[in-house]
Amino acid sequence: MWLFLMIFIGYFSQWLLSRLLRKRLSSGDDEVPTWLKNRRARLDTRNAKRLLAAMLRLRGVYIKLGQVLSVMGGFLPRAFSKELESLQDQVPPHPFTEIERTITREFGKRPLELWKSIDPIPLAAASLGQVHLAYDDAGNKLAVKILYPRIRDVIAVDMQVLSIVIRVYSWFVPVNNLMSVHRSLVDLLRRETDYLHEAACMKRMADNFALEDDIIFPEVIADRTTRDVLTMTFMEGVKITRFEDLEKIGVDRTQVATRLVQSFYKQLFVDHFFHADPHPGNFLVQPGPKIVVLDFGAISEAASSVIDGALDILQGLMTEDAKLVLKGFHQMGFVSPEGNKELLERTVVTYFSRLLKIRDRTPQALMDAKQEDLERLAKPEVEREELRELMKSFVYPEGWFYVERASVMMFWLCAQLDPKLDTMSVGMPYVLPVLMQKKMAEAANG
Repeated sequence: MWLFLMIFIGYFSQWLLSRLLRKRLSSGDDEVPTWLKNRRARLDTRNAKRLLAAMLRLRGVYIKLGQVLSVMGGFLPRAFSKELESLQDQVPPHPFTEIERTITREFGKRPLELWKSIDPIPLAAASLGQVHLAYDDAGNKLAVKILYPRIRDVIAVDMQVLSIVIRVYSWFVPVNNLMSVHRSLVDLLRRETDYLHEAACMKRMADNFALEDDIIFPEVIADRTTRDVLTMTFMEGVKITRFEDLEKIGVDRTQVATRLVQSFYKQLFVDHFFHADPHPGNFLVQPGPKIVVLDFGAISEAASSVIDGALDILQGLMTEDAKLVLKGFHQMGFVSPEGNKELLERTVVTYFSRLLKIRDRTPQALMDAKQEDLERLAKPEVEREELRELMKSFVYPEGWFYVERASVMMFWLCAQLDPKLDTMSVGMPYVLPVLMQKKMAEAANG
């Protein structure tokens, strides 16, 4: 809380100085002194370093939050995403003595009794566990993922604090079912700290992409896997956001972004089984290009009502059909039965009517947009006294947390790869034929 207060004071003072010292130009734009712009840059860097240090100290849930923020460069100053990028795969590791105790406890054997060798220096350390390189007796290269000791207790405390924050927040923003976000996050972290669950998800997703040889997955070594230790085949590749290295191996970033979007649409709309943590540290790229998918603890299943409604909204946006958008909004479960249905529908139609007029839906267009244009786009166009009633008419659907989180992270990851890629135009044509075949098969069987 002290950290956030310091950050708030810093930016408030910057805003106040800008208001006092800015000059209005004949073009209507504002100009601020160069020294004040430089002060803002230094402020961004200082606050980003403060935030990173605090997240590394608190670990657990806060590192997960930092991973999300690191890919949302369009909403935060570049200094923040640059500092927080290290949380994707460069979190300070735990000592190997702790890791060794976990392995021995799980198997009743020391590490060198299980593998021919294991490197005590981790390949990567993350929010909940770290990965070590190992070799089996046949010389096969393996990746061994070990859960941090007592991490479940740490998460329990963090989530209790977050529960209090959400309850206080709901006093000011009266959105129905807001605690479902907390329940979803608790469930997500419970699954991410169960490596037997992750192993099953890894195999299921690999089966879903068995016919697409450019999307590849590790294989689980079942007899060396428990709830706290996951052993899998080692996957080679370049981290998806190391653009210079991608260029060296002859990989086109637009092709990578396109296949990433298409694979995500397939996961979401066809399989209803998707990766809910698509930050850059979870993807490698091989020549071809081929995309290696890692870290399956956050895999989630999507409710049919949520996906069918989202599909209606996407089709409505592409065909400029506001009624179809509204149908999807209802189908997804955003409308409270006790709320003001007429007010909510009017607001939704007004809002999406603006979206229908936007021709350029690329990340680049969003990042280049002026602040006042974005604020005008988001403005609900209701009377002040209607705003609270509008919020009470809105429900946060169960299961939407996972879809929303994954979609936002995937959007900004693709924005880093190719800011000019229209993810909607790329994904929908790819997945629509498959959906049509699926619906025809269901109709024939039903």
